[in-house]
Amino acid sequence: MLIGIAGAVAASIIVLVVLFKLMWRVAEPNEALIISGSKHGEGLGFRTVTGRGTLVLPGVQVVRRLSLDLNEAELDVECVTKQGIPVHVKGVVIFKVGDDPVSIANAARRFLDQQKLMGQRVHNVFAGHLRSIVGSLTVEDMIRDRERLTGETRAASGAEMEKLGLIIDSLQIQEILDPTGYIRNLAAPHAAAVQRDARIAAAEADRVATEAEQEAVARKAEATRNSGIQQAGYQAEMETATARAMQAGPLAQAAARQEVVVQETKVAELEAHRKEQQLQADVRKPADARAYETRTKAQADRDARISAAEALAQETELKAAAEANRVKIAANAEAEATRARGLAAAEATKATGTAEAAAAEAKGLAQAEAARALGLAEAEAIKARAAALAENQEAVVAQQLAEKWPEIVRAGAEAFGNVEHMVLLNGADGMAETFAKALTMGGTGLGLARQLLNSMNAEPAGKEPAKREPAAGVPVTQVIPVQQDQD
Repeated sequence: MLIGIAGAVAASIIVLVVLFKLMWRVAEPNEALIISGSKHGEGLGFRTVTGRGTLVLPGVQVVRRLSLDLNEAELDVECVTKQGIPVHVKGVVIFKVGDDPVSIANAARRFLDQQKLMGQRVHNVFAGHLRSIVGSLTVEDMIRDRERLTGETRAASGAEMEKLGLIIDSLQIQEILDPTGYIRNLAAPHAAAVQRDARIAAAEADRVATEAEQEAVARKAEATRNSGIQQAGYQAEMETATARAMQAGPLAQAAARQEVVVQETKVAELEAHRKEQQLQADVRKPADARAYETRTKAQADRDARISAAEALAQETELKAAAEANRVKIAANAEAEATRARGLAAAEATKATGTAEAAAAEAKGLAQAEAARALGLAEAEAIKARAAALAENQEAVVAQQLAEKWPEIVRAGAEAFGNVEHMVLLNGADGMAETFAKALTMGGTGLGLARQLLNSMNAEPAGKEPAKREPAAGVPVTQVIPVQQDQD
C-alpha cells in the first residue's frame, strides 16, 4: 500500500510538472507575449508580457509572440522641390516596436500577424512626409542643411509612428539624386574657379621652375668657363717652365744683351706708358662711359618691360575675374527674370481661363433664357392661332394669305422673268388666265389667288382693268393684249 501511495504521489508530481511546463510561457528579451483569452488585463482585451514568464491556460488562452527587434526600411522617394525641380531622395529608417505597454499594444493590434509588412508601412508614412517637406525646400537648402531635412521628416512622422506603436532609432538621408543636372550646374562655377586657380598656380610654378632651371644652366656654364680658364692658365705655366728649361743656355748668352735691352725697354716702356695714358684719357674712358650708359639704359628698359608685363598680367587676371563675376550675375538675373516671366504667364493664363469660363457660362445662360422665351412665345402664338381657327377659320386663313400675298405675287411673277415680249390673244382674259397659271406654278395659297383672278374676270365688260405696279424683283416686260377675232 505504501508503494502504491508513493507511486501515485510521484505520478501526480510528474503530471503537475508536465502541466506546468505546458502552461508556463517565458518572453525572450527581444520579444513580447500577447495573451488573449478569458482573462483580460489593463482594459485592452489582452495581456502583454515582456522579460518574464506567465501561466497560460491551454485551450482557453492563446499566446502569440511580437518581435521587439530592430527593423529597417529603405526610402526611395521621387520628390519635387520648391523650385519645381524633380529630385530622387534615398535614405534608410531604423525602427522597432516600443518597449512600453501602450506601444506594444498598438503594434500588436496592427502588426501581430503582419510583422513582415512593417517596413512597407513605415516607408509609406515617411514617403508622404518626405515629399511634403522637400516641396517646401530648395535644392540648395537640401544640400547645405541635410540635417534640417532629416529633423523635419522625423518630427513630422513621429506622431504617426507613435500611433503604430513604433519608435524611430535612426533616420538617415543617404543620397539626393538630380536627374535634371541642376546640382551639377550649381557646382560648375566653383569648379571653373578652382580649375582657373589651378592653371594659374601651375603656370606660376612652371615660371619659377623655368627661372631656376635657367639660373642653374647659367651657373653651370660659368663654372665650366672658370674651369677652362684655370686649366688654360695651368697649361700656360707648364709650357712656360718647359720653355725656360729649354732656353737656359740661350738665356745666359742673352743676359749681357739683356742689360742693354733693359735700358732700351725702360725707355720704350716709359714712352708706351705715356701713350697708354694718353689713350686712356682720349679713348678708353669715353668708351667706358658710353658702354656704362648703354648698359644702364638696357637694364632700365629690361626692368620697365618686366614691370609692364607683370602689370599687364595682373590687369588681365582682374579683367577675367570681373568678366566671370559679371557673367555669373547676368546668368542669375536672367534665371530670376525667366522665373518671374513664367509665373506671370501662368497667372495671366489662369486669369484668362477663369474669365473665358465665366463668359462662356454667362453666354450659355443667356442663350438658354432666349431659347426658353422664344419657345414660350411660339407656344403662345400657336395657342392663339388655334383659338382663332376654332372661332373664325376663314378670317384667319384670309389674314395669313394677305400676309403672304407679296410672296405669292413674287412667285407668280418669276415665271415672266426671262420674257422680253409676250402676245396675249384674249386681251384681259388671256392675261388673267396666264397670270393664274403662273400662280398655280408658284406654290402655297393659290386657291385665294384663283378667287382674286376670277373676281377680276367678273368685272363689267368694256371696263378697263386697274393698273398695277410690277412686283418687286420682276423685270418689266412689254405685254401687248390682242383681241381675238370672233371667227
